Amino acid sequence: MYCISDQQIDFILDDISARGVKMVSLQQDLLDHVCCIIEHNLDEDGDFESFYFNEIAKFYEKQLVEIEEETIHLLIHKNYYVMKKIMLVSGSVSASLLCLGLLFKFLHWPGASFLLLVGVVLLSLVFLPLLFVLKAKEKKESKEKVVIGLGALAAISISLGVLFKVMHWPFANVLCISALFIMVFLFLPIYFFSGIKNPDTKVNTIVSSILIITGSALILTLVRSPYGTQKLYAENTRTYLINEQILENERQLLNLQEESLSQDLKKSSDLVYSFCQELKEKALQKETGTANFSGNHENDDFIIGETSFVQHVASSSLSELKNRVEAYNLKLTANQQKIPLTNSILSNGNTKMDLALNDLIQIQMIVLQNQRVKS
Repeated sequence: MYCISDQQIDFILDDISARGVKMVSLQQDLLDHVCCIIEHNLDEDGDFESFYFNEIAKFYEKQLVEIEEETIHLLIHKNYYVMKKIMLVSGSVSASLLCLGLLFKFLHWPGASFLLLVGVVLLSLVFLPLLFVLKAKEKKESKEKVVIGLGALAAISISLGVLFKVMHWPFANVLCISALFIMVFLFLPIYFFSGIKNPDTKVNTIVSSILIITGSALILTLVRSPYGTQKLYAENTRTYLINEQILENERQLLNLQEESLSQDLKKSSDLVYSFCQELKEKALQKETGTANFSGNHENDDFIIGETSFVQHVASSSLSELKNRVEAYNLKLTANQQKIPLTNSILSNGNTKMDLALNDLIQIQMIVLQNQRVKS
């Protein structure tokens, strides 16, 4: 067992201090640790200095001061590793849920919307914010922290925008366009001009900038132009007006014929028909400002858009309509057509306005046609 002298202890302490370790408590801890290693592993006639320099080199990768920097980092950021673990777990879980959600969506299995919702929420509100916080703590310059913050904000906006688009929620396009604006006009200039000045990151900066611009351009190709949107809305409005005219013609033809329905079925038919009409008028009133309109369907004041039907009509009203339809179907005879309860607004209230109005008109058409069929 080697016996360390006081001069050798002073030598070790001076060397530790000279290598950049300034914390007294850390110097003493390192001194004790090194002395224990020397005493237990160095022979009595061994070369002290050679053994010391070989052992001290095992404490760091580049410089001994790394130990002090890591110690200070741990003292300042006590929750660093907990946050890092949460970040990794949330990222893995969100990626898994998104993959499962997409699989369920393609296979039309139940639960796809829930999986996608939870996956994107974890990604946007847990993983990406923690990633920003941890990466920002690793950077010393304010410019680098700003770049990371803008990138995280753009990523959160695009992920939420995609979720809103899939779920047919409002403001989906606003989130996506905002994300692209932040990425192209705020993040990219700062990232490019700060990275290109450094010869070590110049090539990576140029390649990453090209990929960002290309990716943003590809996303924009999937976005419908304002002119295309206006044209689509005008076509939806025109189709609705044509269907309404056909429905009115059918109703007038029915009035000219002798009714052959029982009083019970006639009452149930009127309840379904009138309630559909009420829902259409209520939705149109909120969507266009008027319950009934005709004429120039290209007028900007009378355009049927792609908002969700449940934004204008309460879910309870759709449940009431479904109950009336079920009661109506029970009263029909074998040669009369039942109103479908699936693959329509009766099974999915989160339907776009044009499709919902078309479903309601189809229900009314079935009711009128059944009234022309002899029981």
